Amino acid sequence: MESQENRLKRLRMRSWRRGMKEMDLILGPFADSQLANLPPEMLERYEAMLNENDQDLYRWIVARLKGEPAGPETLSELLDVISANAFGRFAEDTEHFTNKPRKTQAD
Repeated sequence: MESQENRLKRLRMRSWRRGMKEMDLILGPFADSQLANLPPEMLERYEAMLNENDQDLYRWIVARLKGEPAGPETLSELLDVISANAFGRFAEDTEHFTNKPRKTQAD
């Protein structure tokens, strides 16, 4: 039987090695900071979610930024948590994540 520590390590590794860089950057930090605190039933759903296609996962998570429900109902709560974690992190970095043009040279 796999220990909880080994399970979390395995899930973190799968979260960081997705095959789609955008999903690495969303799921990797989430796994590092949140997996150990997830209730057992949500951790089960997270493990099952990792079997989903990256393109689908990305679309489902990004849709939540616009307030749109997307993805399987069984993953809805988990996708909300992941989305809030990812976009909360990105929103704090206004230097790199902004659509506003910046001057690169003095006039």
